[in-house]
Amino acid sequence: MVNGRIPSVFSKTYVTPRRPYEKARLDQELRIIGEYGLRNKREVWRVKYTLANIRKAARELLTLEEKDPKRLFEGNALLRRLVRIGVLDESRMKLDYVLGLKIEDFLERRLQTQLIIKHESNSLLATAGIQTLFLIDCPIKTKKNYDVQECAMLCTNVFFQAGHLSVRKLALNVCLVLVDTTVRKQVVNIPSFIVRLDSQKHIDFSLKSPFGGGRPGRVKRKNLRKGSAGAAPEEEED
Repeated sequence: MVNGRIPSVFSKTYVTPRRPYEKARLDQELRIIGEYGLRNKREVWRVKYTLANIRKAARELLTLEEKDPKRLFEGNALLRRLVRIGVLDESRMKLDYVLGLKIEDFLERRLQTQLIIKHESNSLLATAGIQTLFLIDCPIKTKKNYDVQECAMLCTNVFFQAGHLSVRKLALNVCLVLVDTTVRKQVVNIPSFIVRLDSQKHIDFSLKSPFGGGRPGRVKRKNLRKGSAGAAPEEEED
């Protein structure tokens, strides 16, 4: 019997390097993974593939005349998109500047990176609770070459997996799960989520999170129960 379902066809999200053992590229990818706390090299390749497509579109538009309708329409749409996500500055809204974009420009707009920047600006990372949580779950805490800030960047995935991050975002195409980080009251648990400029100020902990004033965590509730159980016999003796 022939299966009548249409097979799922997915587009490419990344391209593997042609030279897998190129030393300069390997060193660069390792530095980027450690600096931005990426999970694996596929995340680097995914951003490179996106950047390559954007630069390819810009090069094709630059071959057309300046007054060409296609260049005006598609070029302005591309520039507005890059400005909206914070990759390109409004003072550099020209196709020539698109060719100068780097992979770091896109990695700076990831939710994981923006969360660390927001915590540093609000002096929240310096608090003992945040530092302790980062260092307890940090897989590289035994290495002496990393400080608290770098450990926090490399271990932000722990927050997403444990459900302590939320991102309020204007768009609706976000992954909604019951975790602790919200963007415009919409919960996002994807570290590679690209944060728009208008959503950047709305990154916060969810109201249901222990870090946002919600219900205490499992360990804290257990300790509270132990404390209340130990206080009951003392009252009976009195």
